Amino acid sequence: MSNNPLARRGFLVGGAVIGAGALVSACTSNEPAAQSSPAGSQAAAAPAPGTDNDKPGEKVVIGFSAPAADHGWIAAIAKNAEATAKQYSDVEFRPVEPTNDINAQISAVESLIAAKVSVLVILPNDGQQLNQIARRASDAGIPVVNLDRVFPDKLSYRTWVGGDNYGMGVAAGHYIGKKLKDGGVSNPVILEIQGIATLPLTQDRSKGFADALKSYGFSVTAQQDAQFTVETGNEVATNLLQAHKKVDALWNHDDDQGVGVLAAIKEAGRDEFFMVGGAGSANAMREIQAGTGVLEATVTYSPTMASSAVKLARLIAQGKGMSDLVENQVPQSITLASETITKDNVAQYLPLGFES
Repeated sequence: MSNNPLARRGFLVGGAVIGAGALVSACTSNEPAAQSSPAGSQAAAAPAPGTDNDKPGEKVVIGFSAPAADHGWIAAIAKNAEATAKQYSDVEFRPVEPTNDINAQISAVESLIAAKVSVLVILPNDGQQLNQIARRASDAGIPVVNLDRVFPDKLSYRTWVGGDNYGMGVAAGHYIGKKLKDGGVSNPVILEIQGIATLPLTQDRSKGFADALKSYGFSVTAQQDAQFTVETGNEVATNLLQAHKKVDALWNHDDDQGVGVLAAIKEAGRDEFFMVGGAGSANAMREIQAGTGVLEATVTYSPTMASSAVKLARLIAQGKGMSDLVENQVPQSITLASETITKDNVAQYLPLGFES
């Protein structure tokens, strides 16, 4: 997508940082990284010193498969996973070629199974369609850490780690609902721009959004999906703005496609409404920090989950548990919290932003 004239960096000022992995002992923590990386880098934060889990142990081979990095969030997923693996002398990181082709991803995972890796970390293009190959790995005795897009069969994975999609929608809905309610707005025009409408994660985000708005007596006026791309985000926003001459609020599910959404808003010269983003990109945070446009907030869905997935995969392969928990084994499911980033706290979260 970087070859498209609607290149992301053309819309928003570039140059910030991305943080890397949350500690395994704090996978659900939203504390900021102790230090940020230099501008433009995407290196992971160092493991916490002094914990038994971080001491070298049994050698493990972690296979990794994810979609093609044609999207800022996905690119950050891959970089965070690799950077975290490099922190451990007892880990051999074996990624396969990223792809957006379902059959190609299945073949790539098959190659990792044939290589008898110790553990697999898989972010599937589609959990439903990749479920069978993940089940094959599990049946072969290779534990699978399912990242983000969930496999429907729990026998297909050992542990799932990902963001709170329903919680994203709830956070966005509460921010919008409260602001409109406090402002005395009645019958507001609320627009929603989704990612890929057919994905369960998108449906969860929309349900959370609708449920939160309902508590204020509001509902979504119009909803359209934008496929997680800058270009489609631009087209969808343009069409929605043309169809609605007055808008009160807009929630865009994804800050990557939000680059196109913001460009359409600026091109249309519209500023009578406010906007909330989703995921927590550095571009979005800088826009919020500047306070010169309609974007007032974004709700987090951090790619640092990939760092946590690699850390968990290592522990599972070594038969260890999480150091801050009493239990001897890694939990079956870990859901990261979704938080609301505004101008008041954006400086705290900026080091964790990913570049769109």
